[in-house]
Amino acid sequence: MRSPDTRRYPRPEWLQGVGMTSQRTRDRMVERLARQGIADHRVLEVMAGEPRHLFLDEALAHRAYEDTSLPIGHGQTLSQPWIVARMTELLREQAPTRVLEIGTGSGYQTLVLARVVTELWSVERINALHRRAGERLRLLGAHNARLRLADGGHGWPEAAPFDAILLTACASTLPEPLLAQLADGGVLIAPLAEQDGTQRLVRVRREGTRFETQRLETVRFVPLLEGVIR
Repeated sequence: MRSPDTRRYPRPEWLQGVGMTSQRTRDRMVERLARQGIADHRVLEVMAGEPRHLFLDEALAHRAYEDTSLPIGHGQTLSQPWIVARMTELLREQAPTRVLEIGTGSGYQTLVLARVVTELWSVERINALHRRAGERLRLLGAHNARLRLADGGHGWPEAAPFDAILLTACASTLPEPLLAQLADGGVLIAPLAEQDGTQRLVRVRREGTRFETQRLETVRFVPLLEGVIR
């Protein structure tokens, strides 16, 4: 596969990475994602151009482009590259303009979303992660991403309705406020726990007062929790 053109993402040398964090390593990650079925060239281009290693502690940076999730502290993880790409690809199928992300986490998924949508709102419940993500996103110029420290289950009501909502933690049931904040015709992409304890990615589409759910791949996410940790 031909690697995406990353010249549109000029970076200082210290941001580009070296060795296991280099552009060559990102290109290999993108080639793997394509083999795994990610077909959206814009998603692949963005992930080839953005320094995922900056969203991890320095001790783990050399593992940033492996096909695995990695810890970011506070019991949270940075999702594996494939799930970031897959959820972004599913969201882009709707061509959304206004998007809400629940669970900013490290900020990497937020950055990828910010590169492919016009307006992005992202909510995080853990203050240390919220602040760190904000610093990284400002450094990388993701100026269309608005961040808030809050309980994600409540969404961002004053900015609603949203064309799409992306939930990056697993819920046992989808929070009603999030469904209410979907625009008519909008979609919610989320991991959802099933009765046997497995998790499955779902796509929920709003049609007036009806919500149609499509079950997709099995996945593994940290649980969606309530409350704010300051």
